[in-house]
Amino acid sequence: MTTYHDRAHAGETLAGLLSGLAGRPDVTVLGLVRGGVPVAEVIADRLQAPLDVLVVRKLGMPLAPEVAFGALGPGGVQVRNESPAAQLPPEQVAEVVRTEQAELDRREQLYRAGRAPLDLDGRTAVIVDDGLATGATARAAVAVARQMGAQRVVVAVPVGSPEAYDMLAAEADEVVCPERPPGFGAVSRYYDDFHEVSDREVTEVLRAEG
Repeated sequence: MTTYHDRAHAGETLAGLLSGLAGRPDVTVLGLVRGGVPVAEVIADRLQAPLDVLVVRKLGMPLAPEVAFGALGPGGVQVRNESPAAQLPPEQVAEVVRTEQAELDRREQLYRAGRAPLDLDGRTAVIVDDGLATGATARAAVAVARQMGAQRVVVAVPVGSPEAYDMLAAEADEVVCPERPPGFGAVSRYYDDFHEVSDREVTEVLRAEG
């Protein structure tokens, strides 16, 4: 079942498929923290594009957290899907937002130490993750990138479920996903090395990026 040796191998594969973006001054490569960052690092290097991270927190239904009623992004960006949100009492919505905002703020403070605020205005945002299972986080990231002013949003993932791919294809301007096996299962099935990416690994990648 293995398709990739590790996340760097996945990044090399995706970089080849994204070669049309190489050298363009409007491109920013965004790793979804944490697992998408090592993949994005390789892509940014091959495309000669700046690398940054996009911290997104899904706002999940309290009894079904995999079902998102919205998302939070940097700089106070909030995306809300009013249909599921309307099913919740306002105090529950507020509690979920408060919890996820605290985690987003923690990660932003950690990852952006010494870095300028993320600016996507008028840019082509290439959102990178290590795989798509439900696609909910990537979908939230697309919405956040658009609210942050991105002119074009490309999602690049090495492997994903067909259902998640179809959902993202309706949201993003382009989805690059070379492997879409039926009976998808877990992302980890498609890697020899799928270790949990640590905060330290992310900060070291960003420090090397400068």
